[in-house]
Amino acid sequence: MSSTSDKAKGMANEAVGKVKQGVGKATDNAQLQTKGKVQERKGEAQQAVGKAKDAVKKTVDRA
Repeated sequence: MSSTSDKAKGMANEAVGKVKQGVGKATDNAQLQTKGKVQERKGEAQQAVGKAKDAVKKTVDRA
């Protein structure tokens, strides 16, 4: 997977996770809130992977 797709999927997961958290909070559904938090963290991790891939590519390109 490319760094761009990692970052895009990460942003999407993060956004969906935040929505799930909001819906869970509004409906008093703790399970949905938890699932939203997990999905948000997954998105953050995916974005971090994408950024790391960019950094490695930049380093390799300079060499």
